[in-house]
Amino acid sequence: MCFYEIYFSPTGGTKKVADAIAAGIDGDIRKIDLIKSPQEMEKIVFTKEDLCLVAVPSYGGRVPGVVVEQLKQVKGNGAKVILAAVFGNRHIDDTLLELSDTLKAAGFVCVAGIEAVAEHSLVRRFGAGRPDAEDVKELTEFGKKILSALDNGTCKTEPSLPGSHAYKIYNGVAIKPEVNEKCSQCGACALECPANAIPKENPGSTNKERCISCMHCVSICPNHAREFSKALVLETEKRIEAACAGRKENKLYL
Repeated sequence: MCFYEIYFSPTGGTKKVADAIAAGIDGDIRKIDLIKSPQEMEKIVFTKEDLCLVAVPSYGGRVPGVVVEQLKQVKGNGAKVILAAVFGNRHIDDTLLELSDTLKAAGFVCVAGIEAVAEHSLVRRFGAGRPDAEDVKELTEFGKKILSALDNGTCKTEPSLPGSHAYKIYNGVAIKPEVNEKCSQCGACALECPANAIPKENPGSTNKERCISCMHCVSICPNHAREFSKALVLETEKRIEAACAGRKENKLYL
């Protein structure tokens, strides 16, 4: 059996969740970063003996559209898959179900689902510091439970997942990164923008129609030259504060 840890993690939170789950699963791990090395997916010939973990952030209760398009190009060939939807302390809505539908259509067999909390990518005080030590311990236990269920044959191939197949409508957010005077035109952001919203010939600009507000460019800029409107962040914070209040829990669907 080959185990693949596949993740789309613009600001690092989803990768932390994926790493914690993977720590509970024995065997060699092949990690695939869908932002830094998306071409790696094209090189893999999956088999029914393989096990995959696919972890994505929840954007407005949906799987990021760029990830859906990436996964549609893959042939699962009956490989088993663990789904992980990572949210910023609000709710995953239809993310797990959409991820399941997408991967089943690509030929994967879904055996478990996980929803996990990470720090909100726009309003960092929501879910601040998560996944924390308590989360990591719990997520690792989730991985062990899934592996045990697979080993003893009690794992369902159609776990009951939350959400609606109608999918929540999500049209993105108004917050788009802006470039300040610190920009050196190094092009690191353009090289890794998952939506191809930053032209390589002019990395100091952003195509706001293509931008998905994933904040990856803000996260990786070596000069801290990309930022977003504090006024818009404050407005967003006020709007979602009630929904993001308190400590949300991680959940396992097995």
